[in-house]
Amino acid sequence: MFDAKNVKDACVEWIRNFFEENGKGCNAVVGISGGKDSSVTAALCVEALGKDRVIGVLMPNGEQSDIDCAHLLVDTLGIKHCVVNIAEAVNGVKNAIPFELSEQSRINLPPRIRMSVLYAVSQSNNGRVANTCNMSEDWVGYSTRYGDSAGDFSPLANLTVHEVKEIGRLLGLPASLIDKTPSDGLSGKTDEDNLGFTYAVLDRYIRTGEIDDEKTKERIDTLHKNNLFKLQVIPSFDPAK
Repeated sequence: MFDAKNVKDACVEWIRNFFEENGKGCNAVVGISGGKDSSVTAALCVEALGKDRVIGVLMPNGEQSDIDCAHLLVDTLGIKHCVVNIAEAVNGVKNAIPFELSEQSRINLPPRIRMSVLYAVSQSNNGRVANTCNMSEDWVGYSTRYGDSAGDFSPLANLTVHEVKEIGRLLGLPASLIDKTPSDGLSGKTDEDNLGFTYAVLDRYIRTGEIDDEKTKERIDTLHKNNLFKLQVIPSFDPAK
């Protein structure tokens, strides 16, 4: 049985300790998409550090149909925020590269530019960048390396989608943010459309090892194995060995 209260309290204390040890007095910088992960991460940082030490960064790529969700979150928490439209940067890089990018490159370029924006904001505001990925996404590699998978501290990395939602409800966040259909905001599809299975099925398998469909199990296992490199430190040559 998941104890949302105990886990939430422990996570808040962990964030406080991280900042004491890795940036005493620094600000938490959070990319705000309007989804549950960035919402819960920002809310946890507010509880841990106070709203005056949390900066939200909204980064639409041109027009963003659900940008109102991101504004709802920063207004609900009362945190400082800025809006940085990345469309010009994305198009500039695309136009500068002298060949046609692959579809996957085009999908992954915006999150990598967003992470560059977050670090620019962070370094200019005595900050530390929050990673907002959850365990379920990381398990199957549903993140962009050096994009949303980057950051200085990661409150949700060991929490499943279900657990993140439970904490979000406990924090009193608007249901429209917590229960919003998860989407990468880039490919035009939902997370579950792209993955081919639901987060409920994935979360159950992660926590219990139980799954009903063998083909789904094989797909999850394959994705997990193929994407483990995203979670590991970059391999480095050691001349002493």
